[in-house]
Amino acid sequence: METKELLKKVQHIQIKASHLVNDVLAGEYSSVFKGRGMEFDEVRQYVPGDDVRTIDWNVTARTGVPHIKSFVEERELTLMLLVDLSPSSQFGTVTQLKSEVAAEICALLAFSAIRNNDKVGLILFTDQIEKYVPPKKGKKHVLRVIRELLQVEPQGTKTDIGEALEFLMRVQKRRSVCFLLSDFIQDRQKFEKPLKLANRRHDLVSLSISDPREVRLPPLGLLELEDIETGERLIVDSSSMTVRQGYEKAGKSSRDALSDLFRRLDVDQIHVETDQGYVDSILKYFRQREKKLSR
Repeated sequence: METKELLKKVQHIQIKASHLVNDVLAGEYSSVFKGRGMEFDEVRQYVPGDDVRTIDWNVTARTGVPHIKSFVEERELTLMLLVDLSPSSQFGTVTQLKSEVAAEICALLAFSAIRNNDKVGLILFTDQIEKYVPPKKGKKHVLRVIRELLQVEPQGTKTDIGEALEFLMRVQKRRSVCFLLSDFIQDRQKFEKPLKLANRRHDLVSLSISDPREVRLPPLGLLELEDIETGERLIVDSSSMTVRQGYEKAGKSSRDALSDLFRRLDVDQIHVETDQGYVDSILKYFRQREKKLSR
């Protein structure tokens, strides 16, 4: 992508995301993603009035003098964005490619995070790790994240969600809020275990992005369909109602199976389609989560 075109796209996304953060999502992000709460600070000698429940019995026994563990409240969060840039993300039949929708959503989440003084990190992946941007704070850093999303030219030709999650667990030891953006077009068994492990360590949110043509075929006669990641081709007669119904049934079955996996593993999920906009879906998730947390 040419430098001028890249800067123009970054500026467009920045303006759009900033507007949405200020006018639509104000307060939503911070209300549903809390800090780590009380975090260990130090061990010090007990003084009258301290909570006896915080006594460190090991240190007390070793020194013969009562000691307690003190804690400090920590609000700061780290937001990690894991974005699937495999070939299937370069598909879109409405106004945007799936990858373009993912970039805008990442910008929205990232600007929400820095408004809350949180760090933002980025992992771009295909069937390999394409780019890792360590978490940092600030607007300048978020603009770098957006540029990386737009300008990275993926080398991988397939999808490996499990590898991306395992990489996350290697580089991000402390608990973080992690958004996994993908179309999840991969054998679910290959990423189920790392998904389960990553969800235990982090606050993981799956955000699936799909295009309407992945579920519904228009009646256009003979069509040649190609799996962009395997190269497999198939000619179908889309004028046949039976063919269209079978195609839709298969697409919905795959989507339902993915949702069932997320529910079974207790992974939060958001679904976005390229023809419907993403703000309402994200807002709906934030408000559902806030209600869940307030119970």
